[in-house]
Amino acid sequence: MRDDLGADVPLTGPPKRIVSLVPSLTEALAVDHCEQLVGVTDWCTHPADLDVARIRGTKNPNVAAIVELQPDLVIANKEENRELDVLRLREAGVSVWVTDIETLDQSFTSMRRLWSEGLGAPIPEWLVEAESIWAEPSRLSSARVACCVWRDPWMVVGRDTFTGSMLSALGLNHVLSGSEGRYPAIDIAELDSMCLDVVLLPDEPYVFTAEDGPEAFASTPTALCSGRALTWFGPSMIEARGHLEKVLSEALALR
Repeated sequence: MRDDLGADVPLTGPPKRIVSLVPSLTEALAVDHCEQLVGVTDWCTHPADLDVARIRGTKNPNVAAIVELQPDLVIANKEENRELDVLRLREAGVSVWVTDIETLDQSFTSMRRLWSEGLGAPIPEWLVEAESIWAEPSRLSSARVACCVWRDPWMVVGRDTFTGSMLSALGLNHVLSGSEGRYPAIDIAELDSMCLDVVLLPDEPYVFTAEDGPEAFASTPTALCSGRALTWFGPSMIEARGHLEKVLSEALALR
């Protein structure tokens, strides 16, 4: 059995004890594998009532605490988690399944493999529904958009990202999809001069608000949105499309 990166995952059967290092996959696992979850990160906020051990953050998990939980499987992500932590867990004899998701299509393929091969479980209904929703034709025009993820320094979504793939699936022209980096820093004046139709300002990882973000743009319309809708793969994808289309439609109508 191999994960998305081709690494061996030594499992003798469906895992009974799972640690998730990926907030969006924690939410997904909690739908139909909640009893198997024994540990998650401090950033795993959905579902809010999840009562399991917390093992610090995605970038600094407590490896010793994870080993003490004696998981059959730890689930990680290439972008969310550090290779060093994955290696340390494997050296401690823990099986780790690393997902690699940079596009919308990859998210569906990766989660299908994780459920069918890694968990030895049926494909969940929420995943089938999410695939159906995102397969629908685009309802938006090819508006020129960018998406910020941080400020001071200002950083934007660039090439080869799940978020960028979602924007393209919505029929938008993600103008920074050809950037050299995946989340490049950018001068705010340069961004404001790109003749964009709208700049998205999500509430994570940086918490943009009505008072913190829009005021930096002198000429470009902005739209606040859910960061979870833009960056989480899992059950949230069912509602994400409707939320993003509503936010963008309203912003574009005000141009």
